Amino acid sequence: MSKITFLGAGSTVFAKNVLGDVLQTPALQGFEIALFDIDHERLADSESMLLNLKRTAGSSCEIKAYKDRKQALRGAKYVVNAIQVGGYDPCTITDFEIPKKYGLRQTIADTIGIGGIFRNLRTIPVMLDFAADIREVCPDALFLNYTNPMAVLTNVMNTYGGVNTVGLCHSVQDCVPRLFRDLGIDNAGVKAKIAGINHMAWLLEVTKDGQDLYPEIKRRAAEKQKESHGDMVRYEMMLKFGYYNTESSEHTAEYHPYFIKRNYPELIEKLNIPLDEYPRRCVNQIDSWQKMRSELVHNVDLSHERSHEYASYIMEAIETDVPFKIGGNVMNTGLITNLPREACVEVACLVDRNGVTPTYVGDLPPQLAALNRTNINTQLLTIEAAMTGKKDHIYHAAMLDPHTAAELSLDDIVSLCDDLIAAHGSWLPEFK
Repeated sequence: MSKITFLGAGSTVFAKNVLGDVLQTPALQGFEIALFDIDHERLADSESMLLNLKRTAGSSCEIKAYKDRKQALRGAKYVVNAIQVGGYDPCTITDFEIPKKYGLRQTIADTIGIGGIFRNLRTIPVMLDFAADIREVCPDALFLNYTNPMAVLTNVMNTYGGVNTVGLCHSVQDCVPRLFRDLGIDNAGVKAKIAGINHMAWLLEVTKDGQDLYPEIKRRAAEKQKESHGDMVRYEMMLKFGYYNTESSEHTAEYHPYFIKRNYPELIEKLNIPLDEYPRRCVNQIDSWQKMRSELVHNVDLSHERSHEYASYIMEAIETDVPFKIGGNVMNTGLITNLPREACVEVACLVDRNGVTPTYVGDLPPQLAALNRTNINTQLLTIEAAMTGKKDHIYHAAMLDPHTAAELSLDDIVSLCDDLIAAHGSWLPEFK
């Protein structure tokens, strides 16, 4: 029996989307779905939820929860990863509250920035433990990574973990529909080309019947910027740099030095930037969990419609050899020629029986490559810190982060990093 292993299966809502999709996919029937999570109560919740879905879908998949990670992985053909190391309390709280003492504010803090750096540093050792198990008990598995920070973790699993990994983020498939819906443009029949890095990939081309739609997009975006709306930062970047990017305005605001600034507090209101957005989401999710739990876990009539998450479509394409195109995070093996080869990039990939095959992009427009490189710098120095154990490289990663560097002095950045290292305590490995 072929096997799909889900690490972080206590993420019940996300497990419903990804594994509910699997249960509805004919080519994946008969698979064992192996669930693993260190939170055994949430693991049991997800198992119950999936058994309900299996019943209503009439699926022949076998659902099995494991408390031994290596046994959950043994013989897996596909491994889906959706862990969060340290959770909201204490680690996300730490990532937000200590930088605030230095006047450094964030919105999401899960990609780069000071929060992204420390999320990486506590997650990379866990991922490398996964990689060691995978090399031992399922060395040919395809690892589908959904965990942020996407670019760094996918890079580490490929470069240091020795595991065939593709990173998956739904910002690519949401990009054009969201933009067109917000601007009141019909997106039927639209062709789009997207490439860059995770959360900062670019809508390079967007056409319909051979006509370039960017002039009309920019005209409508400029008009819409005259009043407050939910995507102001991305529109501002598009109007200044020429291209729309894949991830939301709340994310984008903290990837650049232009928006969250103590000396220009009026920008926060002017561009509708939601500071501390991720902690608010976490608190709301925690508060609403018991109601959601009864709807998901105890509902024997639970149903599911196949979502737009890529995981089941990737598995289906490999099993059936019917090609499917995704936006995937992969190593830059000459795919984007003006970004570093050691970076992880987000490009269109073809999936079939041969696995995930990335497509060649060539050069990005120079201003877009330059913006990507500002984030890649921090990503690569974060990896250097994690793999060498050298504290200096944590400082370097933070000093090179665009938002952090725009707000703090070098000495304050060092002090902030030291405070975060101390506050995270045993959630981090030792650095020398």
